[in-house]
Amino acid sequence: METKTATKKSPAKKTTSAKTPAKKNAAKGLEDLFEDSLKDIYWAEKALLKALPAMMKNATSEKLKTAIDKHITETEGHVKRLEECFKALGKKAQAKKCDAMQGLLDEGKSILEETEPGAVRDAGIIAAAQKVEHYEIATYGTLAAFAKVLKEKECLKNLLSTLKEEKKCDELLTKVADTNINSKAV
Repeated sequence: METKTATKKSPAKKTTSAKTPAKKNAAKGLEDLFEDSLKDIYWAEKALLKALPAMMKNATSEKLKTAIDKHITETEGHVKRLEECFKALGKKAQAKKCDAMQGLLDEGKSILEETEPGAVRDAGIIAAAQKVEHYEIATYGTLAAFAKVLKEKECLKNLLSTLKEEKKCDELLTKVADTNINSKAV
């Protein structure tokens, strides 16, 4: 005789996600969010300027060193363009810590500590740098879209110029990685 055992069904877990309360000084409109995001990327670019020389010093590939050196000069220009955006908005250029960039830079530092000098470290530097570039590409693309809607023509022009340079840097890093660095790292 066959007995049926009752299987207890566990009740479906309800996912209760509480709404996150806004801070006192939270953005109330797109203009506020735009300005806050400019402060964020301004901090990010300035922090990157401090990190790039260490990346260049630790690179062994001359092509990689040259690419990083070029990007240092471009990043100085990115900082100036952001300052022009603040000026166009009638605001003082102000930085606000960018947690995303801090995390990416910390990861880049870890890669340096966890790899031996040579092709493996160079491949790691490129990987870390491209993560930074992808973050910047996403940020500048979003900021350009905000500037367009807000009719901030001067900001839009500057943001699009920087976006174009960030994309070119990413492409250059891919070419440098493809010129034997990744193969040598095997």
